[in-house]
Amino acid sequence: MSDFSFTLMAVDGETKARRGKMLTPRGEISTPAFMPVGTQGTVKALTPETLLSLGAEIILANTYHLYLRPGHVLIHNLGGLHRFMNWPRPILTDSGGFQIYSLGALRSVREEGVYFRSHIDGSSHFLSPEKAVEIQMALGAEIMMVLDECTPYPMERTKTEASLERTLRWAKRCKEVHQELSGALFGIVQGGMYVDLRKRGVEELVEIGFDGYALGGLSVGEPREVREEVIAETAPLLPVERPRYLMGVGTPTDLVWAVAMGIDMFDCVIPTRCARNGLLFTNRGKLVIKHARYREDPRPIDETCDCYTCRHYSRAYLRHLFMAKEILAMTLNTVHNLRFYLRLMESIREAISEGTFGAFKRDFLSRYGEESKE
Repeated sequence: MSDFSFTLMAVDGETKARRGKMLTPRGEISTPAFMPVGTQGTVKALTPETLLSLGAEIILANTYHLYLRPGHVLIHNLGGLHRFMNWPRPILTDSGGFQIYSLGALRSVREEGVYFRSHIDGSSHFLSPEKAVEIQMALGAEIMMVLDECTPYPMERTKTEASLERTLRWAKRCKEVHQELSGALFGIVQGGMYVDLRKRGVEELVEIGFDGYALGGLSVGEPREVREEVIAETAPLLPVERPRYLMGVGTPTDLVWAVAMGIDMFDCVIPTRCARNGLLFTNRGKLVIKHARYREDPRPIDETCDCYTCRHYSRAYLRHLFMAKEILAMTLNTVHNLRFYLRLMESIREAISEGTFGAFKRDFLSRYGEESKE
C-alpha cells in the first residue's frame, strides 16, 4: 500500500533528460533531484533549517550507521527519524548494503543475509533483507531501499552473476515483507560492469515490481568510461513511469551527464566532504580556498551564487577561517557547496522545461570540465 507517486512532466527533445515530481506524505520532490547526505541523522555542519533555506527537498540517511548508533528502536520510540533530527521533509534511507560491502574482512555474505562486525566496537550483527526493511520502517523513511550486494571492481563474471542472483532473491524478499506497509520501496540494479547482467537485473526487478529503481554498485573504482557505458546502456531500460536513482555518483559533471541519460535522483558526499576540506565549487570550476592567492581576495566564492556565504563573506575571510581551523569554515563552505549543487539542479529542471537542456549540457560541460579551476 504505497502512499508515493511519480509524475513525469517533461522530456527534453534532444537528450533523454526528464523533469518530474514525486509526491510523498511529507511533501513534493522536484526531479531531477540531489539529496544531501545525512549519514548519521545530520548533514554535517548544517542545521535542518539551513538545509531547508538552501532548497533541499529530501535528504538521505544511512540505515547501517543509525542501526548501530543510536539504534533504530530508540529512534522509533522517540517518534521516528524526522522528529529525532527535526527534519520535516522526506527522507530516503539506503539499506546498508554499500556500507557492509565497505567493511571487507569484517563481513560474511550468505544466502540468509550478511553477518558483520561493527566498525565501532567490533560487536557481531546480522542483517537480512527482511530486517533491512524493518529497520527502515522503524526510522520512518518515505523511500526505502532493498538490501543488495555491492560487488568490487574488477570482479570476474561468474562471481558477479552469482552476486546478482542473490541480490534479486533478496529484492523479492524485501518486497514480500513490504507488501502492506506504507512508504515507497526501490529496487537496486546490480550486475557489476557487465551490461548484459545489468539488463537481466532490470528485467527481473521490474517483474517483481517496485516504486522506483536505482543503479547501484558504481563508483567502486572503475574507470569513468566504464561507468558511463553502464549508465548509458542501463538507464533507458528502466521503466519510464518510475523514478530512476543513480546511487553515490556525484561530481557536477557527473550529474549533468547522467541527467542527459534519463536519471532523476542523485546522492553523494562530494559537496559536503569537499567543503570540509576547503574545495569549493563555482560556476567556473573548482576553488581551493587555502591557496595563498585568496589571502586578500575581497570577492565572494562565486559572484553568481545567491547563498548566505557568498552574500556575506569574502574569499579572504573564508581562507582565514580555514587556515585557522575554525569550525565556522566547515559550515560556511558546506552552505555554499550544497547551494551550488541544489542551484545546479534548479537550473537543470528549468532547462528541461524550456526544451533547452541539450544546449545547457554542452555549455556546462565545456565551461566546467573536471579540471577547470577558478
